[in-house]
Amino acid sequence: MQLALGPAQYYWPRTDINQFYEQMLSTPLDIIYLGEVVCGKRHQLRAADWLELAQQLAEVSDKQIVLSTLTLLESRADFNWVRKICDNGKLLVEANDLSAVQLLAEAGLPFTCGPAVNIYNQHALAHLMSLGMVRWTAPVELSGQQLAEVLHACDNKPEVEVFAYGHMPLAYSARCFTARHLGLDKDNCDYRCMEYPHGLPLDSQDGDELFVINGIQTLSGEPTNLLRHYKQLCDLGVDILRLSPQWQQMEQIIDAFDRARRDEPDTELLPPGVDGYWCGRPGLELIARSSAETPDR
Repeated sequence: MQLALGPAQYYWPRTDINQFYEQMLSTPLDIIYLGEVVCGKRHQLRAADWLELAQQLAEVSDKQIVLSTLTLLESRADFNWVRKICDNGKLLVEANDLSAVQLLAEAGLPFTCGPAVNIYNQHALAHLMSLGMVRWTAPVELSGQQLAEVLHACDNKPEVEVFAYGHMPLAYSARCFTARHLGLDKDNCDYRCMEYPHGLPLDSQDGDELFVINGIQTLSGEPTNLLRHYKQLCDLGVDILRLSPQWQQMEQIIDAFDRARRDEPDTELLPPGVDGYWCGRPGLELIARSSAETPDR
């Protein structure tokens, strides 16, 4: 089982981004995804800057470095950003929308598909593989049972990656929720989402943290945590577990999953998180509450 660091969802200052990825090089990660996936207006690092950072990391590390593309394209500038990433000439690219898939397929390049590319059955999987997809990150709402059924129906399968820890990216919108919350127009947002390195929590009327607002993106209020399902993930043939970058305690999160693959599991190292989607239930539910409890598969 390999461990991957997914692309950062939040808008962090350039110096913090550089420092964060420098720290990640000393962790037992196998794969690092990086690039802007949420908003093309974010300007601390533009496409050329992400390309430079990725190439620097690839030169000094034996980890696989993968470039991720924007998820929701809203302008020609966004499309040009994606084209630059796809045309990098060296590194594998994670496509997060079908425009990136088309560019990579037309160039005859292998690529991965991120969780925002909605692939829910073996037919879609086979079609994307015919275009050059070599790795598939399953949608965050796909249950373990559904994943097993898809993989069982496949004649051939790509590398399979599952979003195993972090606030789940649920939706993207042309509207910027952070700007709206602050009474700003989207076109004059002043890049205020940088003030919220964890995103903006959105509570229910009962006071539960239901969602996290992150610019045009909506994330789950609680992080998903599939550490307690590690054995099931192995049994299903999952190749890679994706851990989403967090502002704090990232090394601790990586260590917890690394312990599991070294057969030294300690599920108490991390807050329980939620696992409802994985268990075929509402995503905000916590099913496996202790290592002694095994949910229905």
